[in-house]
Amino acid sequence: MDGDCSLRSWVARQIARLDRAENFRICPVQSRTGDALVRHYGLQSKDTETWLFLENGQAWSGTEAITRIGERLGGAGKLATLMRVFPRRSREWVYRRIARNRYRFGKSDICATPDEKLRRRLMI
Repeated sequence: MDGDCSLRSWVARQIARLDRAENFRICPVQSRTGDALVRHYGLQSKDTETWLFLENGQAWSGTEAITRIGERLGGAGKLATLMRVFPRRSREWVYRRIARNRYRFGKSDICATPDEKLRRRLMI
């Protein structure tokens, strides 16, 4: 995920908060590890739409990544699966618009001041 985007940083904090089993690891694309993972799965770290969820060697991006994360988190995270009522093409169109304009939500460094729950999950 983009570790400089306030919106995505907020999402990462919510994942850390909801992930009671601590199964998720979060990696900013600006890190060496993040850049290598993104390139391994055929994307570019500078791509505004880069958001990957890796599960059992399979990479998911965009709204499919978000809904799968919600499924795995359970509880309130399952609300993300409600996006599936919309056609995938429509979901991805909205996602791309938000991704391209993500810095309008602000910029922040996810690694600068992570809380303890997030710190345990960061891969940098």
